[in-house]
Amino acid sequence: MSQPPQEPGEQRRTADPWQAVSYLVTGVGLYGLVGWLLDEWLGTSFLLPVGIVLGAALGVYLIYIRFRSPDHQ
Repeated sequence: MSQPPQEPGEQRRTADPWQAVSYLVTGVGLYGLVGWLLDEWLGTSFLLPVGIVLGAALGVYLIYIRFRSPDHQ
């Protein structure tokens, strides 16, 4: 099967599921770590869950931006 022609500077995006998983894991891990560090530094106990939820939300957002169809740009 032939692929549709591309513009000269256009790159074709491929859907790599491991990249999507890495966005989620990295977001949760990084923002969870930041939340935990802030909890330790400030003496609170609510920033770790906030960091985990924020990291998951940002990971999902990055997945959406990365893998949306080119028609939505």
